[in-house]
Amino acid sequence: MVLVIVFVLIQFIRPAKNNSNENTYDISTQYTVSDDIRHLLTVACYDCHSNNTHYPWYSNIQPVAWWLNSHIEEGKKHLNFSEFTNKPLPYQYHKLEETVEEIEEKEMPLASYTKFGLHAEANLSDAQRIVLIDWAKEQIQYLERTYPKDSLVRKKRD
Repeated sequence: MVLVIVFVLIQFIRPAKNNSNENTYDISTQYTVSDDIRHLLTVACYDCHSNNTHYPWYSNIQPVAWWLNSHIEEGKKHLNFSEFTNKPLPYQYHKLEETVEEIEEKEMPLASYTKFGLHAEANLSDAQRIVLIDWAKEQIQYLERTYPKDSLVRKKRD
């Protein structure tokens, strides 16, 4: 009985939702993002790597919501497409390189995100992965053409 009461009570302790319509620093403000790329980023990346998460039904159940919130905060800490252009150029350059690497190695999207048919649209095909990789590489080349190479490299701290 105590477990049932605790379960009911924790339903009232909810984390804030990750939903913002603020796009001032979104990657699309300074980089080429076609409709196809935007769709792939939205279904495969933005739930954890932007300020706009599409929440599934089970996100309303505690403690699942806490776990999801933690996962989203961790994802945004590593890469946030909604805040992308508010970061220094070396950061942007490095994150585009990491994007290529993570998708090539099939580290992203996380397997846990697409297991059991959850977020099936995020389970990228090899062709979709190639499209995203090619897009990220094009953005890297754009930076290399536009800025001096040394401005794209993170300075080492002493």
